[in-house]
Amino acid sequence: MHYRLAGMAMDNFMLAGMGLIILGTLVAAYGLLPRNVAAQRATAAQIVVAAPEDAHLGLAHWGLMAVLTVALVIDVMKPASLGFTVPGMISEYGVPKKTVSLVPFFALAGTVTGSVLWGWIADVYGRKASILLSAVMFVGTSICGAMPSLAWNIAMCFMMGAAAGGMLPVTYALLAEMMPSRHRGWSLVLVGGLGAVGGYFAASGMSALLQPVFGWRILWLANLPTGLTLVLLGALIPESAKFLLARGRVEEAEAVMRRFGARAQRAKLPLETGERGSHALIGFQLYGKLAALSICALSWGLINFGLLLWLPADLVAKGYSVGVSSRLLAESALIACPTVFLAALLYSRWSTKWALATMIALTLMGLLLVLRLELAGNGSPVLPVALLIVGTNGIIAIVLPYTAESFPLKVRGRATGWVAAWTKGGGLLAQGLTISGVTLSMGASSLLVMLPTTIALILVAWFGRETRGRDLRDLDADNGQIGHGLA
Repeated sequence: MHYRLAGMAMDNFMLAGMGLIILGTLVAAYGLLPRNVAAQRATAAQIVVAAPEDAHLGLAHWGLMAVLTVALVIDVMKPASLGFTVPGMISEYGVPKKTVSLVPFFALAGTVTGSVLWGWIADVYGRKASILLSAVMFVGTSICGAMPSLAWNIAMCFMMGAAAGGMLPVTYALLAEMMPSRHRGWSLVLVGGLGAVGGYFAASGMSALLQPVFGWRILWLANLPTGLTLVLLGALIPESAKFLLARGRVEEAEAVMRRFGARAQRAKLPLETGERGSHALIGFQLYGKLAALSICALSWGLINFGLLLWLPADLVAKGYSVGVSSRLLAESALIACPTVFLAALLYSRWSTKWALATMIALTLMGLLLVLRLELAGNGSPVLPVALLIVGTNGIIAIVLPYTAESFPLKVRGRATGWVAAWTKGGGLLAQGLTISGVTLSMGASSLLVMLPTTIALILVAWFGRETRGRDLRDLDADNGQIGHGLA
């Protein structure tokens, strides 16, 4: 049967199993829920945990970076696999591309929900428990590999997206609490970039090896072993010391802080900080900076969840087999992998602003080469896709840390959340166009995305400010002065 299940009936036993997966996830979430949540959150608000500025990186820091990188690879692999399942779904279900677009659309809607929900879950449940809950949901959604119904695939995609959407901010939060201040920026860029490139390589490599034999469903079934791997890795992920202190688990918190060279202190009240940044978003400069980073995030979403997501299907439509197209994309991701280290080096040693601008420029070059490939009608997509993967993964690795370092304390969380939302918004826009019946060629899509990418490059060069080596409290003061002057 070549693993084709479309048209088979879903009996009551299968429907009951689906219900048990959702119920089991809710039971697991309830079992992880601590008591006295309100008291815990109030206590946590009074605690700041950070490593000293001059602390050295030890084995514990490198081990944590390695484990979280693997966790992010598993996380990123889930939505990245969607693009490689599309050609098989179109063929098996016999539906047009706009119908299949509902699958990535709801998956992206799930990531938006997860990004918001997991921020709350990480504060309530702890960093480690929230990662484990994501792993449990990955295992549950593996059932899509045996699902005859397209509608149930769409529903489970939302659940998978919700689990995947929260991992990146939780990882950033855990690293920020464990890494010494002077190593924080490049470590966030390195872990985020390796996770993104590694996830795309894992998805494309698995598709190239397994999909020609087992069909597209194997990419869903892979959620089972990878989810269980993430559960096992949980033993190597420490709980946040801040969470442990808020829960009154002082001895455990002290052990974690000793291991990572961190220390806890009382959070400063607004009056103690001199109300710095109270006029943070008053002024042309700061609004321009927010617009620059938002358009940059939008461009990334359009490419990553639009152009790259549909690229496997476009290559198959051009005559490549599923195996060949997946292998070409895996080669592109492999070429892109070493450049993540370059991005981290540029961000930490050269310039935070121009490192981001460089990644946008590389993305723009990739779009130009994709357009050239479409106009020529032949040629290898390896170099254009490699440039796109290098540029886009460099952007997503840099843009959120750079946003967090670019805005005053009072609006830092809101600004970072706003920019993060635009990354998903670009994907929802791309899938919404496809669902509405707007079908664009690979060349037309790249030409369309060039516009916001070019605008983002110009605005980042104009409004971006250097943050390397600067105390963020100085940025608060500078931004407040700009706000006063332009109010």
